[in-house]
Amino acid sequence: MRRRDLLAAAPLLALAGCQDARPSLAGGWQGADLARGHALRERLAQGLALTPDVQRRTGVLIAGAGVAGLAAARALRLAGRHDVAVLELQDTPGGNSRAGSLQGLPCPLGAHYLPVPGDAAAEVQDLLQELGLRQRIAGRWHYGGEQGRHLVHSPQERLYLHGHWQEGLLPVQGVGGATLAQYRRFGQRVAELSRTAPFAMPALKNWKPNQPLAPVHQALDAMVFDEWLAREGLHDAYLRWYLDYCCRDDYGAGTARVSAWAGIHYFASRHGFAAPGEAAHSEDDAGVLTWPEGNGWLTARLAAPLIEGGQLFTGRGVLRIAERRHGVEVDALDHASGRVERWQAGRCIVALPAFMAARVVAEGAPAFLPEAARRLRWAPWLVANVHLDRPLADAPGAAPAWDNVLYADPVPGGLGYVDAGHQRLAGAALLARPTVLTYYQALGDVPDARRQLESAPWTHWAGAIAASLGAAHPDLAERATRMELTRYGHAMAVPLPGTQAFLSQIGLQRPSTKRRQLSNGERIGVLPTPGTQRLLFAHADWSGYSVFEEAFTRGHHAGLAAAA
Repeated sequence: MRRRDLLAAAPLLALAGCQDARPSLAGGWQGADLARGHALRERLAQGLALTPDVQRRTGVLIAGAGVAGLAAARALRLAGRHDVAVLELQDTPGGNSRAGSLQGLPCPLGAHYLPVPGDAAAEVQDLLQELGLRQRIAGRWHYGGEQGRHLVHSPQERLYLHGHWQEGLLPVQGVGGATLAQYRRFGQRVAELSRTAPFAMPALKNWKPNQPLAPVHQALDAMVFDEWLAREGLHDAYLRWYLDYCCRDDYGAGTARVSAWAGIHYFASRHGFAAPGEAAHSEDDAGVLTWPEGNGWLTARLAAPLIEGGQLFTGRGVLRIAERRHGVEVDALDHASGRVERWQAGRCIVALPAFMAARVVAEGAPAFLPEAARRLRWAPWLVANVHLDRPLADAPGAAPAWDNVLYADPVPGGLGYVDAGHQRLAGAALLARPTVLTYYQALGDVPDARRQLESAPWTHWAGAIAASLGAAHPDLAERATRMELTRYGHAMAVPLPGTQAFLSQIGLQRPSTKRRQLSNGERIGVLPTPGTQRLLFAHADWSGYSVFEEAFTRGHHAGLAAAA
């Protein structure tokens, strides 16, 4: 998912100096409405008195229809609670896992894949089983649905390096023995740290009530990843590029900002790190689920029962959440009508980013809420979908893959692209049809990126992206017919040093001894959720970084707690 360009694009390489895309390339903004969020922020800042135009009532109200909010609604439904309503600021649910389309072809507007979950993510495994993506066959679990069609097809990944494409993302083409030795050394250290203090995905499965993090995790959480790598003598430029890329890909910021805990967790919680020539950590960990519309495929199915039941209210911006003696009072602005709705509920699941939750929860907010909003930092992101009238010409080397990364991409924060047409189950004729490339930019390391996302025209970004892709695909200008971009000002929390130590002590009251049944019949314990008597906070922010497994698990257990 990354890119690069070195040809006659020098004026495009500095973000501040990006030139506009050529006039023949149509396009614009799509997806999340930033103006709606800004209008809500300004109204909150004014502190205007709220006079409701409409009164509504429900048993459990969920504020936010991202992955956590949708997971909470599903958990409530499984627990037999149907007096539920969900409020969402945007016109479609899904958060940063929304789906879109371009020229009639589906494409992701955000997150685009889900690694096959390990046993620590039993809640996600249960969802996949419910959706037919996890099946027990001849005593083994198989993922991807019928014939594994939703697993990423081969070839899965490739890297544009030294003018050629190589298979895989870890640089191996033309690297020397010293680099390979550093790869092996890093893999050994990941394995050693995992044995000393296991890592889990989701991370909260390792958190213990009234106990600090494991000493190894504490030490890693206390420093940036770059510092740890330097202490370990891991200086190789190819290794450092790859690790920086991995951190930007999952966390929105690179090794100079994220904690060493986050850098190790990326590998240790899932598949480990295998140097060239070494066996993978586990064959069961190697699969990746994806769809042409990305994780929007999952969120659409999570939202479907709510839409069918008239329980999802989109275009609603939460203005105030107040906990009362006998319930919760929530004021929301209906952006279409301009009316203020006042909701009365027994409990409220606040599935909003921590900074937004801190703004709208009124008097009596728990002390950890403003402190989390003060400590956490969020990375902006840009997602660009490029429609092609036919596949691009290719540089020599590995065949076109699902995930295509360019080494040392000159676009600041550039992460490469995925091909939405890669999963087509057909021959060469169909594969030669129009497709959509989805290019990602993680902007957590780019100064002033959020302001630029708000103010710069779409062509400011499109020009740099087109130039970057041009080195590996010189016919891009002829093949691209349209580019549409999606902005996220606060896409994900960045796991900075100290984040795990702080968050691991929030909401870890002694969990209930009761066990709840998943849809597949498996019984699991209820994990503690940050909250008060009537408010429950469920969002990936409370894990300190944003991936599907964290958000879904937190939403699921908040739903179970609200159903109790």
